[in-house]
Amino acid sequence: MTGKERFITALKLGEPDAVPIWELAINEPCIINIAKHFTDNVPELKWLHEMTPNDLIAIFNALAMVVDELDFDGVTMPLLTGTEYLGNNIIRDSLGVLHYISSHGMPVPFEGPINSMDDLRTCKMPKPDDMWILAVQLAKDYFKDRKAAVLMSFDPFDLSWSLRGKMQNLLTDYITHPELAHGVARIATDLCIELASLAIDAGVDTIISPGDLAMDQSTLMSAAHFREFVKPYLKELVDAVHSRGCLIVKHSDGNLLPILDDLIEVGFDGVHPIQPQSMDIGKVKEHCKGKTCVLGNIDCRFLLTSGSVEEVEQSVKDTIRAAAPGGGYILSSSNTIHPDVKPENAIAMYRAARKYGKYPITELVRI
Repeated sequence: MTGKERFITALKLGEPDAVPIWELAINEPCIINIAKHFTDNVPELKWLHEMTPNDLIAIFNALAMVVDELDFDGVTMPLLTGTEYLGNNIIRDSLGVLHYISSHGMPVPFEGPINSMDDLRTCKMPKPDDMWILAVQLAKDYFKDRKAAVLMSFDPFDLSWSLRGKMQNLLTDYITHPELAHGVARIATDLCIELASLAIDAGVDTIISPGDLAMDQSTLMSAAHFREFVKPYLKELVDAVHSRGCLIVKHSDGNLLPILDDLIEVGFDGVHPIQPQSMDIGKVKEHCKGKTCVLGNIDCRFLLTSGSVEEVEQSVKDTIRAAAPGGGYILSSSNTIHPDVKPENAIAMYRAARKYGKYPITELVRI
């Protein structure tokens, strides 16, 4: 099987020839530090908002080499919506959201363009064009059909709270200003659907809907608020993607058990990343079997940052034993490959997945 075939087979709940390997994201310094294990020709470290077109090509080439060297089955690319640097580590994106840049180069929203019903009535979202999906188009052209091309797009909930500036603003709206919350969700969902259509036209294989819905212990909102303010809009997005013959995966950290059945009912083809601090991968796989694919679970909070290569390999074996039999499982970290992850541990994770992830998974099951 090609990597794309392996990835799509698992997402469709089938059993491929091997457990697919994939990652939601690899942070810029991690791309460079992992690439150094294979070549001396690595680009200078810059954050995404600092990159020129030539810098983007250079970091993509480094990522592509990592993907090929470690035999990934899918490659995820971000939206490139365009940003304006305002100084003092602050950027404004094309939606009018202000972000500060964290020490890891991550943009964190702190002020949005919608603060009232008047703002909602006058707010106009920009028209997305091919530049927004340039990165995933580049991956599609480079890998052809060897790897699944995955776009990490916007998510109705995630985008809604960004437009409101802070998550707590939106969560408060659920109680104090429900009309505003629904109005923002409407604008956000329409843009998400428009972006999905654009990406599908470009030949993307899968869409990732990001946006955390939970913390380690439970969800960020009550199940009742999720079902009123979030679930209907997620379903609209999923239905729109499925109507075009594409697949879509929901990403959320934390304990999703209170709403896991809701995510299955919405129709997501997969749920990522099944954080080991919050959920047991074996129990989640058993619950989701025949309903939705499970992705992730290799701990990037402690294991990949401070564990040994041997401990990483054992965790991969344990996870494959629990989640891979019967198919419907894709291996990745429990979130992303972030700057605290040891490059040698990331490499060990992917190589162990190839070593122990061949179907049928009978040898590991018997251990």
